[in-house]
Amino acid sequence: MEVERILRSMKPRFRNRHSRLPFLSGGLVLALALAPLGCKREAEKPAKAVPAATEAVPLASVVRSADASQEAQFLDGFYSVEAKSWRWTAKQFRVVLRPPIGAAQSGATLDMALTVPQVALDHAKSVTLSASVEGAPLAPETYAKAGQYEYKRDVPASALTKQAVRIQFSLDHAIPPAGAEHRELGIIVTSVGLEPK
Repeated sequence: MEVERILRSMKPRFRNRHSRLPFLSGGLVLALALAPLGCKREAEKPAKAVPAATEAVPLASVVRSADASQEAQFLDGFYSVEAKSWRWTAKQFRVVLRPPIGAAQSGATLDMALTVPQVALDHAKSVTLSASVEGAPLAPETYAKAGQYEYKRDVPASALTKQAVRIQFSLDHAIPPAGAEHRELGIIVTSVGLEPK
């Protein structure tokens, strides 16, 4: 009888919202304790491989205009890739390349695949291309006809002693910006590279 009286006296307490607080807080504590188990399963899923932002892409000896992985080696004076294969240049443009193995002893050959478009020759009768590697000047070349060309020059070993060499190109003429075209246009480049001798 005494037990029945105690149970009857407890029923009104459970109806009171304050008396439910210990049970609710106990449930919350239990949910928080089990939460890491659910999160752990999520963390065990294989992560997608994403390259770290700090990973440096090694320099190439030859860069191709269409290769997005080599974008950083086109320092300045190059415009965006067009037709997934080539780039317009400005009047002055630069690249950075890694010299080929042994170039610091035997030198290398600079080789640039380029196109002189007719529109450039409509602006000037000819276009002269000059280059220098780490300040060492290379012989210029003049183009008087539209077409595809290779600018090939021997580069002295003394200009190739660094792990990254800067090559400066310069044109004597470029098409100035006009109308809807806001760019200064020089020649079209497909690739630039330092080849071993």
